[in-house]
Amino acid sequence: MSVVVYLAACVFGFSSVLLFRRRPGTAQRDPLTVSTCAAIVLGALVFVCAAPLTLSTVNDLTGIPNFGAPLTYGMLSAYSCSLLILLINWRGGPREQVRRLVLRCVAAYGAVIVAIVVLFALGDARTERLTDLDTYYATTPGLREMILLYLLGHSAAMLAMCAVCVKWGRAVTGLLRTGLRLILAGALLDLLGFQATKYTAVVARWAGYDLDFLSTSVAPPMASLAALICSAGFVLPRLLPAAVAQWRGLGDHRELGPLWSAVRFASTAPQPRTAWWWLPQERLRWREVSIHDALLALAPYFDEDVRTRALDEALRAGRSAHQARIDAEAAMVAAATRRATAHEPPLDAPSPYRLHATEVPGTSGLVELARALPRCPWTRPDVRVR
Repeated sequence: MSVVVYLAACVFGFSSVLLFRRRPGTAQRDPLTVSTCAAIVLGALVFVCAAPLTLSTVNDLTGIPNFGAPLTYGMLSAYSCSLLILLINWRGGPREQVRRLVLRCVAAYGAVIVAIVVLFALGDARTERLTDLDTYYATTPGLREMILLYLLGHSAAMLAMCAVCVKWGRAVTGLLRTGLRLILAGALLDLLGFQATKYTAVVARWAGYDLDFLSTSVAPPMASLAALICSAGFVLPRLLPAAVAQWRGLGDHRELGPLWSAVRFASTAPQPRTAWWWLPQERLRWREVSIHDALLALAPYFDEDVRTRALDEALRAGRSAHQARIDAEAAMVAAATRRATAHEPPLDAPSPYRLHATEVPGTSGLVELARALPRCPWTRPDVRVR
């Protein structure tokens, strides 16, 4: 069971790493990013603390039987508080109002955590229970109140999340609505699969019945699944656009390959040593800068006659005006690379023409030029530049 819980904690916490990896320079100044990562990290710590292996280790290190229980319940209460703070930051509003609501949540759940510790100290928990403490001590004074308190605190946070998700889900669209629906699904699964089973098992103990399997076998996997779904809902609206941008960056980086292979000899831009962990956007940015630098170095070899002749041929072939322009530019670049690699002197009157790739932002112009370059006749060795 511990291995499964640890695996859930790793998957749960990895999304916070992705959020900080996406914008490491600004993440710490963004309250929404900070609160999202804090909620996810605390959720992962809850899983770590709840693992039987962790509970046994904590109990042995402290010398106090079942000391891992208030630690886990306190961590769960902190996680519940972080969820409410995340919702407050997500909703936004005047800074003072947001700050006031955050402080109220911290004060309320801070009191809950203190009460959990006090109730544990007042109770009698001499027998170590690693998986069924909730039901084993459900009728023990002090511990009974502690168990009920942590459950009620978590239920309040989940109910608030459900209410907010239903309300906001009607007012937003796109990825944000999808994220809210995932959060709602996770919160409902937590309420029905984790908390309802815990309440049922505890109340059954109060009534003299044994339904411990609900607390020990049903509730833990439901809690893990619910937390993972909530995590996906929190990070999806923020990570998916970045993931799509990285995927497009990977495609553009590959499509710029032919153009980069043709002009890289002329680039004088410093080439950093790329590492395996570089994201596609980073690799694309350096390739874009290097290609622009190479095109600038080849400008003295740009032949206006080559461009004009290629433009006329493309138009006669039925190409659109824009595509004919790109084909003509590719022909001029190809001819320039042939002259430069042959160590011919620059032209006396090079073309003052500006490439389309230098007039548009981003890499779209360079990608169009790279696509046109392989089909340009001036790239074939049998075609001589006149």
